[in-house]
Amino acid sequence: MACILPKTRHETIARDAMVGQTLVLLCASNLYIQHRILLCYTMHTFNLNPNLSAVSDALQDIQLDVVMHEPEVLGQNSVSYRHRKLVEEKTKISQSNNSHRQFSSAIWRLPTEILAEIFSYCVPEDGNWAPSPYLAPMLLTTVCRRWREVAMDMPNLWRRVRLEVDHSDWQQRAFCYESYLKRSRGRQLSLTLECHNNEWTELRSLLQPHIDQVSSLSLGFFSGAGSLMVADFRRLEELVIYTDGSDPVPAVIRSIAQLPPSMRSLKIMDMWLNLKLLSGVKLLAWAGLTNLEIVVEGLSSFPRLLRICPNLSSLTMIGIFTAIDTLEEFVHVNLQSLRISGDLHLDSIRNLGLFYAITLPNLRALEVRNIGQWPHEEFKAFLTRSRCPLERLVFGGGVMTTDQQLAEYTTLFPSLELVIDPTRCTFYF
Repeated sequence: MACILPKTRHETIARDAMVGQTLVLLCASNLYIQHRILLCYTMHTFNLNPNLSAVSDALQDIQLDVVMHEPEVLGQNSVSYRHRKLVEEKTKISQSNNSHRQFSSAIWRLPTEILAEIFSYCVPEDGNWAPSPYLAPMLLTTVCRRWREVAMDMPNLWRRVRLEVDHSDWQQRAFCYESYLKRSRGRQLSLTLECHNNEWTELRSLLQPHIDQVSSLSLGFFSGAGSLMVADFRRLEELVIYTDGSDPVPAVIRSIAQLPPSMRSLKIMDMWLNLKLLSGVKLLAWAGLTNLEIVVEGLSSFPRLLRICPNLSSLTMIGIFTAIDTLEEFVHVNLQSLRISGDLHLDSIRNLGLFYAITLPNLRALEVRNIGQWPHEEFKAFLTRSRCPLERLVFGGGVMTTDQQLAEYTTLFPSLELVIDPTRCTFYF
């Protein structure tokens, strides 16, 4: 017999009446059917509310009914088997009920501190998510009152978020964003901002009360996006810029023409910058940077980057490397790590002049890939001139060296960690 699952209070009353009438009409020989109806009713009651005492009462009624009719049941072999099955099903329901009660009770007994720690692992680490009722932290506020109170009292849950400006209803979106940001209660913010039209005006207005909280920022410049003055974010420390494959270089250059003094890391990986564009950046405009990852067109950009970033300690430079067109030497005393990845289509160029133009007295780690024939003699002259404490030298895929050249490096630096790894051949690090 199928179990009728009620959806409303009226359906529940009707169901109960139906069950009662059915039991009256059934004779003692249909005891098995009676018990199946009661079990179905009981299991549904448990599913609706596992804590209801009605579940236990209903189970006791079934057991009592079975005991009262035991002589009648034992007189029929088939009914006796069904009787045993009913008792087994009743035991399973009781065990399930007890297990659920124990689990539910354990959850509610968790100290707030432990619950908060669990919540902190529910938030996506990259933070590149727009607010959604189906994702933490907003999802956590919809489970129950206690979870909502705990989540709302955790400002760190609301520090990372992606904000978008497009052609949809901005007012509704702005209300959601503002509520989200307020819950951070002055904590440092890690934001991703995406502009799908020509104006950042809406986002600037929204962020104005929170602008000094922003320490990490990712900017998505999509087709038609205008410039956003990064210098306005006075406490900014990290900046990542990406595009949708369009060519918003002028808007990007205007946005980063002057960086706030607090900024330490800049990553621009989706567009090609050349010497002409970088010449538009004033000297010392990027003075605070200690880490830079950039895609360039031509090695002539290399000395320029070092000039506008005097405090740089780590540089990752990716691009199409043509021979450098200046022999003017430049000394950079702070650069410690240099990573270079070129384009193997230009491996016919034997003398890039990469190490003729610079002196790096503090260089400790160098990794190169995809630049073709390695300029061994040029590099040795650079090492002699720089007198740097080189500790690690990595040759990835697309770099041609000889065993004799490698042996010379280990002679110059007895403690040098020399890595030859052809699998490191991707264009980007």
